Amino acid sequence: MLFLALIKHDPTARALVIAMPEVFPRVRHLTSAELRAFTLELVEALSDAAELDVDVTAQEVIAGRRATARIKADPAHHAQARKATSGDFGPPTTT
Repeated sequence: MLFLALIKHDPTARALVIAMPEVFPRVRHLTSAELRAFTLELVEALSDAAELDVDVTAQEVIAGRRATARIKADPAHHAQARKATSGDFGPPTTT
C-alpha cells in the first residue's frame, strides 16, 4: 500500500524506477515510459497480492514485460513484431 500511495503522488516515482533495473535487469530494453508503466503495474499488482491474496496478476505483469523486453532486445525480432499483419490467424493458442 505504501508504494502504491507513493507512486500515485509522485508521477515519476524516481526511487522505484531507479531500483527496477537492479531487480529486473531486462528493463534496460524498455523505454522510460514503458519502465514507468511497468513500475506502476507491478506496484498495483503487488498491492492486490498483499490486500487480496491474489498473486497471479503480479506474475502476469512480470511475464508481459519480460516478453516485451525480450523482443525489443533483438532488433530483428522487434522489427518483425512491428510489421503490420492482415488476415485471420485462427483461434489463440496457449503455450
